[in-house]
Amino acid sequence: MIQPNKRIRLLLSLGGLMLLFGRADAQQTPPPAAPNPYLMGTEGYDKGPRGLTSYQPIAIVRPFAEQMAQDIAAKPGIEREHQALLDERYDLGDHPAQGITMDRNKPLQEGVRVKLPQGVTWEQLATMSPDEIRDRGVWPKGFLPLPHPIHATGGFVIPQDEIDAMKRLEGRDLTRFDIDFDLPQRFLAAFPPAMYLVQRPDLGDVSQGKLVSLTNYFEMFNGILTPRQLEGLRLLLTPFPEQQFNATDDRKSAVASQGATCFDCHSNGHQNGATHLAPDARPEWFRHRLKTVSLRGLDIQRLFGSQRALKTVEDFTEFEQRTAYFDGDIVTATKKGVNPLERGSQVDFMADFEEMLDLPPAPKLDLFGKLDPAKATPAEMRGQDIFFGKGQCGSCHQAPYYTDNTMHDLKTERFFKPELVNNAMEVGDGNIKTFALRGVKDNPPYLHDERLLTLDDTVEFFNLVLGDKLTTPEKQDLVAFLRTL
Repeated sequence: MIQPNKRIRLLLSLGGLMLLFGRADAQQTPPPAAPNPYLMGTEGYDKGPRGLTSYQPIAIVRPFAEQMAQDIAAKPGIEREHQALLDERYDLGDHPAQGITMDRNKPLQEGVRVKLPQGVTWEQLATMSPDEIRDRGVWPKGFLPLPHPIHATGGFVIPQDEIDAMKRLEGRDLTRFDIDFDLPQRFLAAFPPAMYLVQRPDLGDVSQGKLVSLTNYFEMFNGILTPRQLEGLRLLLTPFPEQQFNATDDRKSAVASQGATCFDCHSNGHQNGATHLAPDARPEWFRHRLKTVSLRGLDIQRLFGSQRALKTVEDFTEFEQRTAYFDGDIVTATKKGVNPLERGSQVDFMADFEEMLDLPPAPKLDLFGKLDPAKATPAEMRGQDIFFGKGQCGSCHQAPYYTDNTMHDLKTERFFKPELVNNAMEVGDGNIKTFALRGVKDNPPYLHDERLLTLDDTVEFFNLVLGDKLTTPEKQDLVAFLRTL
């Protein structure tokens, strides 16, 4: 018969083993790079392994200081590996377009930045079939899905401009000790973005060059917005717990945090380039990097989220707070402090304000969203003809807002073989929302995961995906047209 004190020690030992194995399982370490059983042959690569937990680690088993020190020590190596990936895929140099700017007169970067595989040209690629491109391994790596800066961890990663502004305006620190934002600032939208209101076009940029925050919103908008909209804006500017920014010891901020706000990523109702991982897939390496979508023109949209196809902005607002903020894990959300918004008032108030956010002016477009010949250049007019003709862009991006408010699968997996890169599984993207292209010049980088740094990259990508076989002058004219939208 086991003595009582020995029984207790035995149970504690078994409990420790269960906790150990449970945590190792929950971390979902990616399969080894070689040999990789999930890429053997052609069957099953797109399914992922079965039997892993859908849940994230719940118990905090390491002291915060120890975990933080480990993450800080690992950070330089992780960033070197990710920077090597960026340098392999892109020309990250500063090549601004002459005479073309975004909001705040910020120069717009131009040129194809995706690097070609050795021995092929864009013209040669355009003559190849998807099978030939895949079998020869010449799909440009910059056209592959872009991994998150720290894909095995994920979560909000916010550019330095926003971090600095929030420190100055509110004393909140959105710095992560385990990773920094990855793309150079020159490829991001102007900061702070301009803000336009649907009902008050006479005001122009209502933000007047400032970043709207909890400390200045009332002074800026009192007398312009209704009380409902003011309250909605306040909630969009209020920090609530998020996976990496919260008060628990399994966070990624040095100091216990109140959390993040909607507008920490959707600066001034637009976007600042902040990235995270889609919350709605497992295991971790099958999750997709996501760009923060702009909220401009929300009133004309019918689907919300890059790939989630939420049907109302109220659904989107509530989903973000309850689910996306916590990587899709409702158990973790409860532990870290989920914000249970009240649907009939708070969510509705936030949506009221979001639907006030307008698209930027496009002075060369007429009432139907097409170019006014009296204002457009010959190159822009030719580009419009290509957009609605040979380029096939208008099949999905319909005037006047240049969206069909649905989703499409580009089937990019036709062009490459799946592989694990920096803890991200490079496979097809599935359905992607047709983003409104109105104001596209002010909304870089492009595609749902930020893999396309310039409009020139975007034209080259779709030229291959759609099989357009555009000439070099036609591509240039198409870029000229996109800049007018």
